[in-house]
Amino acid sequence: MDERKSAEHFLTLIQKSRRGKFKLYIGMSAGVGKTFRMLQEAHALLQSGIDVKVGYIETHQRIETHALLAGLPFIPRRTLFYKGKELEEMDVQAILNLSPEVVIVDELAHTNIEGSKNEKRWQDVMDILDAGINVISAVNIQHIESLNDEVRAITGIDVQERIPDSVVAQADEVVNIDLTAEELINRLKEGKIYERSKVASALNNFFKSEHILQLRELALKEVASQVQRKVETEVVLSRNVRKERFLACISSNEQTAKNVIRKTARLANYYNSKWYVMYVQVPKESVGRIALDKQRHLINNFKLATELGAEIIKVKAKNATKAIIQECEERMITTVCIGKPHINLIKIILATDTFNTLLNKLSRENIDLVILS
Repeated sequence: MDERKSAEHFLTLIQKSRRGKFKLYIGMSAGVGKTFRMLQEAHALLQSGIDVKVGYIETHQRIETHALLAGLPFIPRRTLFYKGKELEEMDVQAILNLSPEVVIVDELAHTNIEGSKNEKRWQDVMDILDAGINVISAVNIQHIESLNDEVRAITGIDVQERIPDSVVAQADEVVNIDLTAEELINRLKEGKIYERSKVASALNNFFKSEHILQLRELALKEVASQVQRKVETEVVLSRNVRKERFLACISSNEQTAKNVIRKTARLANYYNSKWYVMYVQVPKESVGRIALDKQRHLINNFKLATELGAEIIKVKAKNATKAIIQECEERMITTVCIGKPHINLIKIILATDTFNTLLNKLSRENIDLVILS
């Protein structure tokens, strides 16, 4: 068994060394200059004798950005017909066949046309990296899965095209393209982001100053957490530093569970730690008794948690508290995350003993309890 584990570990190291390097530019919104910076870098690499090619770029006809296309080698896009229209997609197979040292891939959160090998462009990028090709890509902060609720609360927009946090975590280098809110708004007013007919609408919606400031904060925090992750994985720390392990406890309540999953994912991502999502199936929610819509919501939330990097724990038990405590002991959990209870006064009184049992046990084991609103 030990020999097999050792061999598997060595194989993982070999595969990792063969994988391409992944550089990711993150911005707070469209127009901050992510594509511009990628194209600048492509020119610099080309001048240094690196075999760099543009796999997919979207300039949105921005004059300064479009001018940087001159002189760069492109891999032609493939043409597909979808619903009677001729559309273009990145040609992943052509990239793999040509195997350049570096490929530039814009719009990482893009959804591919139906019939493509992969549903999402980030999945194409993973295939390219697995082939040993280095990738430089870009994404806006609002497209990161675990930030979906926060972005919607800030902007009122439910962003549909998203990438799992695990994709960002796989980046070897994460760079924030930052502008002040004033600089970004000036660029918008000057017609450098959208055509002038769309400027007034943009200023009254997504590009409000208070929205930009909050999105900027999210972008700065995200890049800071990725730097922290690299420190923890690449810098030798003192042995007495506690390694965090998070346990998100969810119920069949769809929205509360989704909120707990996303917020715990953010915490785990910040600490670069292993985390779990636990659901205790009590007798009243056994297969024959739980409503079909709740079963469906649970399955969707398990899928979300898996996409965000969690390991799922499903346990059948009469006493949820004991089940949680047992998992904490077995998996060396440091922090338990639960949702804010939505219960009335009588239920609170009845649940007090149960809650106190959990609280006292966690306290004795030096396990933190986080109640997420």
